[in-house]
Amino acid sequence: MALQCGIVGLPNVGKSTLFNCLSNARAQAANFPFCTIEPNTGVITVPDERLTALTGLVKPRRVVPATVEIVDIAGLVRGASRGEGLGNQFLATIRETDAILHVLRCFDDGNVVHVDGSVDPLRDKEIIDVELQLKDLETVESRIGKVQKQAHSGGDKVARRFYDILMRYKTTLEQGLPARAVKLDNAEDRKLARELFLLTAKPVLYICNVDEASAVTGNRYVERLREAIEAEGAGLLIVAAKTEAEIAELDDYAERQLFLREAGLPESGVARLIRAAYSLLDLETYFTAGEPEVRAWTFRRGTRAPQAAGIIHSDFEKGFIRAEVIKYHDYLSFGSEAACRENGRIAIEGKEYIVQDGDIMHFRFNS
Repeated sequence: MALQCGIVGLPNVGKSTLFNCLSNARAQAANFPFCTIEPNTGVITVPDERLTALTGLVKPRRVVPATVEIVDIAGLVRGASRGEGLGNQFLATIRETDAILHVLRCFDDGNVVHVDGSVDPLRDKEIIDVELQLKDLETVESRIGKVQKQAHSGGDKVARRFYDILMRYKTTLEQGLPARAVKLDNAEDRKLARELFLLTAKPVLYICNVDEASAVTGNRYVERLREAIEAEGAGLLIVAAKTEAEIAELDDYAERQLFLREAGLPESGVARLIRAAYSLLDLETYFTAGEPEVRAWTFRRGTRAPQAAGIIHSDFEKGFIRAEVIKYHDYLSFGSEAACRENGRIAIEGKEYIVQDGDIMHFRFNS
């Protein structure tokens, strides 16, 4: 499954700089608003030491890592929900993403203009929150107008159910809260809610863009933001985007690692961000390993074997017979699939098996 994250924030908070260090694509990073007129999309390879280790053991002809798509969306401003500052275009782009990476400026620099004249990440966060909530409220009210008559006629139970969900969203949004604050326990309710594609229903990772001196410990801006989002259940990540972009420009791996150590960072912001995004969306990885190819596949936590097989090809799910499963640590210990088989370390699993992070899978199916 392809994971797509959208980078949002006010102009000049470091979105494009972050995008540049995340992706091989190069967005224009300039000191003025709306330098990113069209959304830039880049593909990031997901760093995974397990894939590297499997590749060393199997020595395949091809290696295919998991990837994440990152969309750099131009800076939103006050009034974006009403179309201000190209708002409609950018809000439509956010709607298509799986998760939102909300970049907030948490550094002082007199040479970098702030669109509102001063550094205040809490104010900046509120501006974006309000614009997204207003757009969602517009969506919800529009749908209420369409289903209200059906819901109250008494004959359409699905319309009644949908109407009740819409009213819960309307009440929540009017209170200044995001749609994700509405908890839907019923699977059918969640399915109906997904049809709305609400912006504030998406999981959010707040990225505090700091200066190099604050890359490890954060600063007062970060602490204020951490306190403000405590009740949201959202993630927070500290990144010195300018420093990370400089590191990403280095071609030599050893040089990059040295730069990171000198900055006091145990690993790159790319690795930390991807791991945080996976956690945010309950994503995990299983592997297929053979001489033709070693490949990483992304799935949602709790996925059963037939649905995991369907990620490779729909025919695998339709004709699923069984899955042969090797635990990653067993594969590493015994060194090959053949050795795992000889030592009884291959489990035969059926349709009810819940795939685990790191499983090495081989699917049997009727074609």
